[in-house]
Amino acid sequence: VQLQASGGGLLQAGGSLRVSCAASGRLFSSHIMGWFRQAPGKEREFVAAIRWGRGSTYYADSVKGRFTVSRDTAKNTVYLHMNNLKPDDTAVYYCARGNSLGYAPADYNVWGAGTLVTVSS
Repeated sequence: VQLQASGGGLLQAGGSLRVSCAASGRLFSSHIMGWFRQAPGKEREFVAAIRWGRGSTYYADSVKGRFTVSRDTAKNTVYLHMNNLKPDDTAVYYCARGNSLGYAPADYNVWGAGTLVTVSS
């Protein structure tokens, strides 16, 4: 499986953006698709995840209520809908596939190239 994230951009605080992650190859119901982000000088951190089969979702406290993760199984694509963006959300956003739910980068074994989201104040 290969993952390709897209949809990043530059926007003002309070705005909304949707980033996408297209997967080539088959995804199984047990797979977890996660979103992580890495800001300059900081470690990569968990943002959200979705269980491919059931669609169960999981969020970091910092984005709960503002971000929504979803998937389109027909398109083999995962989305991260981001609302009420803040300058602290500025980061490169990565999608990744894991075999079980985890909140650390090491829990995911397939990564895509990131997409940059920049939020100005």
